Amino acid sequence: MEPKSVVSVGLPVYNAMPYLPEAVESLLGQSASCFEILAIVDGANDGSLAYLKSVRDPRLRILVQPNQGVTATLNRLLRECRTPWLIRQDADDVSDPRRIERLLAAIAEYPNAGMFYSLANYHPRECAVGRFRCSRGSPIELRRIVRSGYLLAICHPTVALNVSKTLVLGGYRIGLHNEDADLWWRMALKHDIHCIPEELVGFRQNAGSVSTRNLANQFVAGLYVQYLLLSHLWKLQPRSLEEIRERLEMLVPGTFLRAKERLRSFNMHLAEGRRSSALADLAGAVVASPSYTLRRIRDEVFPSRRVRNGVSPSLFLEEKEALWL
Repeated sequence: MEPKSVVSVGLPVYNAMPYLPEAVESLLGQSASCFEILAIVDGANDGSLAYLKSVRDPRLRILVQPNQGVTATLNRLLRECRTPWLIRQDADDVSDPRRIERLLAAIAEYPNAGMFYSLANYHPRECAVGRFRCSRGSPIELRRIVRSGYLLAICHPTVALNVSKTLVLGGYRIGLHNEDADLWWRMALKHDIHCIPEELVGFRQNAGSVSTRNLANQFVAGLYVQYLLLSHLWKLQPRSLEEIRERLEMLVPGTFLRAKERLRSFNMHLAEGRRSSALADLAGAVVASPSYTLRRIRDEVFPSRRVRNGVSPSLFLEEKEALWL
């Protein structure tokens, strides 16, 4: 009799070809074998569903739904999960062969944790520069970052969630493009988050990904998630994003976002082998915001435990009367 699975891999799928086969194969080739792959096809109209149906492996369970968006799909993954732990993976990323083995060992050591995550790197690695920017440290150090008013920098597809604890927290909140960072701060204040300091996921940046298509919205949403955190810490009543969007956009100069866009384009062009375009993007990022570009380069080339997301909480305090009820 085979041992009962402790973990499931949640795979949200929307028009994921041609990358989906590599993602699935990286899971089927794991050194650990006792797990389920739960794939939810979210209204895809390419060959994603046909490919999944062609996979002959009893560990793969496929659910199909009309397009509902990534946040609703993530919450359904939590509800449909049959195991205590849900491992996240995106349909265009790849897992190291030892990933699930390492997560199972961590879960056995810290069974009461709320969440685990690992380091990640860009995929394909030979076409990238630097490391994927990530917060590091013990659960206490990660909680300290959150209590200081900043957000954790965690690569979403590296995460393993305690399903019951995540559902009690309310899961992913609908309507936020940064639904992951919003969950991380709520989790860190209630439960231990453990970092596995190994690169166990290859993160692919491509022009069709949700994060790329919604970069500007994600930027503002990130500020709003930090605002929600500060509202919680300072016991203030938050307003809706629509009410304060313009104020949030004024907290940092537009050059900051332009530099962020050019750096993302830099990595994507490198992955495509378009080095001249990548160099032009890097130069554009430096011109747009030298301080932001240098900080991001420092975080990727010289990673430290103090990596965090957000702007100084003092900037929010300066706009206190306009931002809070």
